[in-house]
Amino acid sequence: MKCPYCQYGDSRVVDSRSADDGSTIRRRRECGKCGRRFTTYEAVEKMPLMVVKRDGRREPFDRNKITNGIIRSCDKRDISMERITEFANSIERDIRNTMAQEVESNKIGELLMERLKDFDEVAYIRFASVYRRFADISNFLEELKGLQERKQKK
Repeated sequence: MKCPYCQYGDSRVVDSRSADDGSTIRRRRECGKCGRRFTTYEAVEKMPLMVVKRDGRREPFDRNKITNGIIRSCDKRDISMERITEFANSIERDIRNTMAQEVESNKIGELLMERLKDFDEVAYIRFASVYRRFADISNFLEELKGLQERKQKK
């Protein structure tokens, strides 16, 4: 690693720590020539992931969209931001673990809905009403009936 001060090409690692919930490593380095210290960050290079929208457009995957959808679904529920963030992280991890370079937006929505059933039933119904574009109360009743049947099977 080149020193940012004198451009010398050799430095030693003085300290390493995990940063950003374990996804990045922060390293303190010391230049072998001038002795000055500097910090570097090391992160796993993520494969670019594209989302194929319903109309065929493609856009880069944005985890914030998942997080914001969950936050809206959990509005006025007693669910911490930490739990919501962990949930969004697990959804992203599942999507990235498929190793696909493109994923259809409906696959993301369906995965999110399936996982929301166990996360919070009210958040699930709220998300489903927007995602599936419920037109009237009968759509809500059908979804609630499915949730009740699922609960009774457990």
